[in-house]
Amino acid sequence: MAVITTTSKTLAPGRSYKNGNANKLQAVDEPVHDWYRFVLSFPPHLVEDYIKRFDLQPGQTLLDPFCGTGTTLVTAKMRGIASVGIEANVMAHFASTVKVDWSVTPDALSEHARLVAECAAQKLAAQGIEDDPLFYLNSRVRSHLLRLDPEKEKLLLRDSISPLPLHKTLVLLEALQQHQHKTYHRHELLALAKALVFAISNLRFGPEVGIGKPKEDAPVLSAWLNEVDRMARDLAILQGGNDAKVIVHLADAREIFSLLKPNSIDAVITSPPYPNEKDYTRTTRLESVLLGFINNHAELRALKRRLVRSNTRTVYKGDSDDQWIAGHPEIQRLAHAIEQRRIELGKTSGFERLYGRVTKLYFGGMARHLAELRRALKPGAQLAYVVGDQASYLRVMIRTGQLLADIAQSLGYEVAGIDLFRTRLATATREQLREEVVVLKWPGKKTDLAS
Repeated sequence: MAVITTTSKTLAPGRSYKNGNANKLQAVDEPVHDWYRFVLSFPPHLVEDYIKRFDLQPGQTLLDPFCGTGTTLVTAKMRGIASVGIEANVMAHFASTVKVDWSVTPDALSEHARLVAECAAQKLAAQGIEDDPLFYLNSRVRSHLLRLDPEKEKLLLRDSISPLPLHKTLVLLEALQQHQHKTYHRHELLALAKALVFAISNLRFGPEVGIGKPKEDAPVLSAWLNEVDRMARDLAILQGGNDAKVIVHLADAREIFSLLKPNSIDAVITSPPYPNEKDYTRTTRLESVLLGFINNHAELRALKRRLVRSNTRTVYKGDSDDQWIAGHPEIQRLAHAIEQRRIELGKTSGFERLYGRVTKLYFGGMARHLAELRRALKPGAQLAYVVGDQASYLRVMIRTGQLLADIAQSLGYEVAGIDLFRTRLATATREQLREEVVVLKWPGKKTDLAS
């Protein structure tokens, strides 16, 4: 493993982050960012810190190759800086594209949503169903409830949404389709995605998405209108604002050369997936299925194949990204240590047998991404990658930031430092894990590995 000189500092001098709230969305950042975001997304204030540190200005272009639900893109747009996003998860890509579209007239959006809600409410009333009853008047309604087709239903976590709230949601989706308006439809769908996750469904979020106490009934139309009104209030503030260009690609971050012009990117601020057992497609599964972005297992597999192999549920026969780090001794040692621990503990499940391999595939995928990215970077481009230590694979510690910095250096990048963002407790070991920002610079020279 190459010796890398790094800084080890808490980022943003003068800014004090408490460990518990460093990753939380602050009240000042809620407009647009809170339309829909991953739980545990990296926060806008972190992006702000690196935009300032890199001295990015209007006229330059910022890239987020793992853009998720658009935190970097929205933050850049608010500062008048052009940006490009790349995202493989179709639901997250959709969210990003909507969150950077501020062209919708706020009052017209609210007015149209109320027309749709009234249509849905009338249909529910004809069935003897109220959206938000004072008493349990809906509890006897069962015989005519709408359901998903069996293939879609199999994609969902069991009991992720109860029958009556699901029925109301499907009625609302029918009304949205019936009264579809090209100007408002995408914003209305994103508002429904947010309401589904946090108000209508039975989902709960910890280290992984799970199921909480089932809700026999839940308001759907009012929850959705609340999210639409939130959008309208934010849009009223943003109307007439900057026109910074934003492009969001639905693509694999390991295959981006064809998407980006050579020497077109001034900076990168991103947070790739971490090497652990978190299946990011499960986090967005309910809304992806109900909004029609994933309709069967074939489409789910296609989505997973676009992802960096960060967990065993995205590993497929024929994956070969591990070739990129075949000569990296520390990653090979880690994979071997994980496999030896598995054997010692007598773990024999199919997923456990993949722990060592997915570790190599993850870092190989990141190497492939960094290699592909070089051609798009301007000489002197600065990069910030937010990553975290992991101990998910049988408690073998993976120092993600140091390994990513080492890989980048081998590909010709300069390592400016590794900044400490925050620490957190490992679920299994209670050990402090570091979340860090790997800061890189592209000097603008080709290396032997550039091909």
